[in-house]
Amino acid sequence: MTPAAHDHVSILAQQREDLSLALRRAEQAHCLSIIDHLAAKIRTRCPEAAYIAFDRAGEHRAVTVYGVLGEQPSPLGACPWLWDGTESGHPLNEIDADITLDIEYALLPPTSPVWAFVRRDTGMDGSWLLELPPVDRAARVAELMRGRHPAATAIIVDGRAAGVRVVRVVEDWPDDDPQTRAVRPRLSRACDGALTRLVAQVLLLPPLADRHLMPVPGGFVHSHGVSTSDQVRLMPLPSA
Repeated sequence: MTPAAHDHVSILAQQREDLSLALRRAEQAHCLSIIDHLAAKIRTRCPEAAYIAFDRAGEHRAVTVYGVLGEQPSPLGACPWLWDGTESGHPLNEIDADITLDIEYALLPPTSPVWAFVRRDTGMDGSWLLELPPVDRAARVAELMRGRHPAATAIIVDGRAAGVRVVRVVEDWPDDDPQTRAVRPRLSRACDGALTRLVAQVLLLPPLADRHLMPVPGGFVHSHGVSTSDQVRLMPLPSA
């Protein structure tokens, strides 16, 4: 193979990789959008809804929906059943087929970010719980962050291939020197995991990314000593 031909093949290989990544991100954003739309339809008819109980089995991974549950009232309490699909006249009966089909589609790709919402239902054998996404992800991020950093006004996130991370917490932003008010986050493992999932979803969904993310301030130095990129962004936190 001549050098020119080798260069051409390398360029095409890179283009294919870039397109494959773009396709995967679009697929993931589509899965998230499906669940967001489903959550809105469910909450319109049942405002207290927090989880969908379902099973997914068989060769074709067909979904069976058992019902919709509310928030757990206490650490030891069980999530209350709000709809089990059999109650005559319940508003959710109108969209029972939509619930099943949307969950099937959103969980079909192995890399779907919707899997981050799913956990085993310890109160029912063979069942899974899909947590409905928050109505306002940015507000939920602010709530979680201020539980550990009450003075937080923004966070700096790194969404590169190694995985989304909150790398700095900005307090009293903006000021003349953004670096002086950016501190390393002090987060529990559970809080860090929840923030990682939420910020990853903001990065994936273009309308949310455009609304909530902006370039990092001038003079910012990455906390791990590496150069910044367009995947390192500033996310101002909504007011409490």
